[in-house]
Amino acid sequence: MTAAAARSTLREYLEALLIAGLFLGFTNTFLVKTFFIPSGSMEDTLLVGDHLFVNRFVFGAAPSALERALLPERAPRRGDIVIFRSPERPTVDLVKRLVGLPGDTLRIVDKQLYVNGERMADGGYVVHKDPHTYPNRPFLDDQRRLRDNFGPVTVPAGHYFCMGDNRDLSYDSRFWGPVPSRYLKGRAFVIYWSYGGGTSDGTWRGWRDKLAGLARTAAGFLTRTRWSRTLHLPS
Repeated sequence: MTAAAARSTLREYLEALLIAGLFLGFTNTFLVKTFFIPSGSMEDTLLVGDHLFVNRFVFGAAPSALERALLPERAPRRGDIVIFRSPERPTVDLVKRLVGLPGDTLRIVDKQLYVNGERMADGGYVVHKDPHTYPNRPFLDDQRRLRDNFGPVTVPAGHYFCMGDNRDLSYDSRFWGPVPSRYLKGRAFVIYWSYGGGTSDGTWRGWRDKLAGLARTAAGFLTRTRWSRTLHLPS
């Protein structure tokens, strides 16, 4: 390959990367949002390293009539996997399953969730990885006291109760309360990439750490990508 041909090929690659970056930036701003899974609170539905596309407008945030026509709206439903701002740290986004609607009364008895007095089926997605069941007793810390026996509580108007599928290892509405509707950002609808290598926790540690992480990801892209999860629809 001549030097001129090599420069031409390099330019084509750079142009392709630029176009891809612009497209991703546009969709992330106007159509969908991207989100990655940094913890195991939604296992086994979502794994650490899953990268999601999130429908930003499904719950009625589309600002124009055209966008509402292209991206039909609906109210949040029990069972939706939702992305929202943390009630404790609004600058941090979380992903959980919506289990309680406004006006619902929720109670957990020995790990089993009841909504409005009815025992809820686990839907095939709820997992319990700790065989121990903790009582709701004042001598225990909140992380154990409220985990397996909780409530009853009624979800206030304009709020939603959210829990992780990995119920024994999820920090969720049992501990910090229901999520205001204005904090909802969208619904997860497809995994576009799943990476089984090390995943950032989202904490900024400088450019050197960022570049090192990108290099590790590039080196392990082919061998550590979970190809079977590509374009998987979480439910």
